[in-house]
Amino acid sequence: MAETQADSGGPAGPEAVHVGTELVGTGVAGADLSVAELGVAGVAGAEAAGAEVAGAQAAESAPPDGYQPTPYGSSSWPFTAEPAPTGAIHHVELWVPNLDKAITSWGWLLTALGYRMFQDWPGGRSWQAGHSYIVVEQSPARTASRHDRCRPGLNHLAFHVERRELVDELTREAQLHGWKLMFADQHPFAGGPQHYAAYLENSDGYEVELVAH
Repeated sequence: MAETQADSGGPAGPEAVHVGTELVGTGVAGADLSVAELGVAGVAGAEAAGAEVAGAQAAESAPPDGYQPTPYGSSSWPFTAEPAPTGAIHHVELWVPNLDKAITSWGWLLTALGYRMFQDWPGGRSWQAGHSYIVVEQSPARTASRHDRCRPGLNHLAFHVERRELVDELTREAQLHGWKLMFADQHPFAGGPQHYAAYLENSDGYEVELVAH
């Protein structure tokens, strides 16, 4: 027997819809009719009402009018169930000299940190976690062949890691996927005695910091 509105704590008024031998609909407010009394037409009406509700729910979850997938390729709607707070990072885009190398190093790292592959197009790829995603793109408009973290611009990206043991594990694995450990003689306290972190650099000169507190 399906739960009635009264059973679930909701109002059980004249428009309540039940199944089995209970109320399916009311011909007159307050006059309960059973399935047998209501007949096939009443059951069909209840099914139509359910279909109308399902259609309304589908419309609520559909993309808004005018929504188009990103130019990068496949996309999804919505990114997450809840809207992002104002000020949250939407995405970070890194221009890389070699997309295949970037996918090897960045793809492994981001996946290991819990990101999932989000977009894929001939010139780039992205990975998403929560409301944010990170893009690597081999753009024909770039003006240099190697990133220099010491020039004005991006110095490094830093990521939270939940445990020190996981920092150690990622540090070992990273060196098999195009990353090398920086400041090895001071690792894992190169950032200070209270800052447990790994500083890694890939072959294109990008630096990341994996931090456990």
